[in-house]
Amino acid sequence: QVQLVESGGGLVQAGGSLRLSCEVSGNINSLDAMGWYRQAPGMQRELITSLSTGGVIYYHDSVKGRFILSRDNAKNTIYLQMNGLKAEDTAVYYCHADQYGAVWFSQGSQVTVSS
Repeated sequence: QVQLVESGGGLVQAGGSLRLSCEVSGNINSLDAMGWYRQAPGMQRELITSLSTGGVIYYHDSVKGRFILSRDNAKNTIYLQMNGLKAEDTAVYYCHADQYGAVWFSQGSQVTVSS
């Protein structure tokens, strides 16, 4: 079982930046993929960025050029750096980890962008 503990998030003005962190239990290198989802009010949860074992990073078109996914293997932690935030980025953000066909999610963090 993979446990994910997320931190960061909060309230920021449009154009500002925030960074989310997600600490993964166990060895981060054992995961098949990891990244971030978000869920806006009344919307389905959507994948916004993910890193697979092949090293390819996927970004949803809505965050390309603004959000950056990174990892620190020594800390078993992944990060989501969010720049140029917009009101439409307001959502609950979840980190995810895929392993052996199962998908795990963090508890989620609220990100609110005021315009």
